[in-house]
Order: sequence, then C-alpha cells, then structure tokens
Amino acid sequence: MNKITFCIPSKSNLRYLKTCIPSIRENASRNDHEIIIFVDSDEDGTVEWLEQVKDEYNLKYFVNPNLGEKLFGIGKAYDYCIEHSTTDVFMIFHADMMLGKNADVKAFNYLKSKTVVCATRIEPPLHPNNGEKILIDFGMYPEEFKQDEFNQYVEEHSNDDKITNGIFAPWMMYKQEFLEMGGHDPIMHSCREDSDVFNRMKLNGFEFIQPWNSLVYHLTGRGAGSFDGDPERHAKWKADMDRSTLEFIRKWGSNVNHTALMEPIVTPKYNIAYVVKNCNLELLSVLEPWCDRIYTDEVYRVGRLQDYIENEQENTSFDLAKRVLCIGHNDPIGENDIVIEFDATQLNQQNFQLLTQIPSIIKDSGEVGEFELDIFKIVINHLEEYQNNLIKL
Repeated sequence: MNKITFCIPSKSNLRYLKTCIPSIRENASRNDHEIIIFVDSDEDGTVEWLEQVKDEYNLKYFVNPNLGEKLFGIGKAYDYCIEHSTTDVFMIFHADMMLGKNADVKAFNYLKSKTVVCATRIEPPLHPNNGEKILIDFGMYPEEFKQDEFNQYVEEHSNDDKITNGIFAPWMMYKQEFLEMGGHDPIMHSCREDSDVFNRMKLNGFEFIQPWNSLVYHLTGRGAGSFDGDPERHAKWKADMDRSTLEFIRKWGSNVNHTALMEPIVTPKYNIAYVVKNCNLELLSVLEPWCDRIYTDEVYRVGRLQDYIENEQENTSFDLAKRVLCIGHNDPIGENDIVIEFDATQLNQQNFQLLTQIPSIIKDSGEVGEFELDIFKIVINHLEEYQNNLIKL
C-alpha cells in the first residue's frame, strides 16, 4: 500500500497514547507510515513522553500554541495534522484505539477517489450495538488490554469479506479531497465535528465503505473523557457535547441522524422562522437552535430577549442578534421562506418533537401555501433547500 499518515489529537491522553502508538508500529503493514500527534492539552506529561519516544516511534508532534489556556478544538487539531502530513492519504485515529494487524492495508484496498473507508471497531460491551461494530471485551483500559487475544481474533477474521456502508473513526481518505471541502468545521469545537463532516461528505457524493476484516480495538470514549471514570473530565466533555450539539442543530436544522450501520441521513435544510407568543426565556433557549429566526414577545414572565442574546452569545458562532427578534420588529416575518406560528403555552413534549420533524414532513408533502398541523400554523412562501450550501466551508 501507499504510505499514509495517522492523525491523532490528544487531550492529556498519555495513558492511551502509550498503547495506541506502539500498536500502529507493530501492526501496520508498513513501518514508515507517518504518525502525527497534536497535543491540545497536557496535564499528564504527554509532551515530555513524546519528546522521549519521537525517534523510537518515528513520529511528529505539534503542541497547541495556547497550551493550558485555551483548547484548539478537535476538528482544528485533526486539520492541523492533515495539513502538516506529507502523504496523499491520511487516517483519522483516536488516542484510545489500537490498530489490528494489517488494518491499514485492508482499508486502503478499498480506497479510491470520492470514497471514505473506515475500519471496523471492536469495543468492550459498554454501549448498545446496532450492528455497526463488534462487542468483545479485550479490556476496559489500556493497562488491561488483552493484546494476544485481540491479535488472535484479528487473525481468525483476516479473510472476512463483509462490507457495509457506515462511517466512524478510524477513517481514511485522500488529503486533497478533504482539503477541497474546507476540512472540519471549527464551530463544532470539541464534539460533533465528525457528524458534521460526514453529512458534508454524504452530500458531496462520497461513498462510505466499511470492511469488516480491517479491525481496531476502541476503548470507547476514554480519550475524549466521555467515559474514563474522571467525574470532572466527564463534566467538561458533557458541556462540550451539549454546546456542539446545539451548534450542529443551528447549522443543519436537525439533530444528528444516521442508519443503524452509521451511514449519515441528511435532513433537508430550509429557511424557517418561528413566531412564538407567550414565550419565556427558558423556552426560548430550547426553541432558538431549531430555526433560522425566532420572533417572540419582548417580555414574558422573565426578562428581555436581550438577556438571552447576551448570555448565550459566548456559546455560539452564530450572531444571535440576527436570529432572536421581537414580534413587530422591522425585519419582515413574511420574507422568511417558511413561517411557523404557535402559542408557547400550548407546547408540550409531544408537539415539540413534531416541531423538530417539520423539515422532513415538508420534504415529504410540503407545497407553497398555508396549513395547520397540531398547534402550528405553517405558511410556506418558498420551498428551497439549502443543505448543499453547507458542503464546503
């Protein structure tokens, strides 16, 4: 196979890198693949260790220029590694993954232009499996990794010919094709960057290929902090995930959606405005991400719209002053493509879920005109889809 680059961000992941990096050198089909680490945070001596072993493992590492002050972000960290790679092909890899024997070449065999090829994950039985991965306990933490048993399993399945069309790390593609899309979107600062770029790849006509004889062991969420036993780290991850999820919804008009086998499902993106009467600030925070503009009462029970804008603006890259408006504002409501009017006092969990599904409903049966659905009055002035505008940054 051609020489490729393994791109690995690290947020104080020394514990995992000590197992991850040797697995690449021991099990890759060639011993001269590039390995590039981006150190986004270092509270465990990661940089010191990398400096000690960089020649032994023939790796390069880069350090966040604002180390200890501000995170670079996982998407930007991946892109930094990709931009500094010297190969035509790169592979996104997590610090809490161990490469199976020849997983690189078994994935590379399927790589061609306009494809993204991912290895198949083997994970400990911690999370549900919808058929997109393999659940086997080869250890919960790197110190417990049952390397011999894992290697034996990989060998026994080296000739499996199963192919599916999902996408999840680790994945490889051509560097130039990735850069032409603009890379990862930095607004997904610490999470959801993968779901965003997978949506864009799907819309751009890429084929996703998952060969089931290209295997990695994934400790699942340890590197990111979502499941590593550290309550403080988990709380930070949860806050990052919540923030990035709202950014994803603001951008795409829907939540992350995919098939059971992890192939993205992209909901149509329309220009939608909500006109909401009797809306308090708490409900405003729930509704605002799901539309392009929201017009509400200026004051209802709790404070002003400006309070919401001032409090939330630091959490989003979108200009909330252009998204959150008062009913009667001189910005004409009728200039929005789709307008949905309702009274917040009638909103419950059931019809809120219906509200979030309206783009799919309109895609199936919408036409220019006016109709009512549950508590919602819906006016469609123009039916244009905008999701393809999101492919390139």
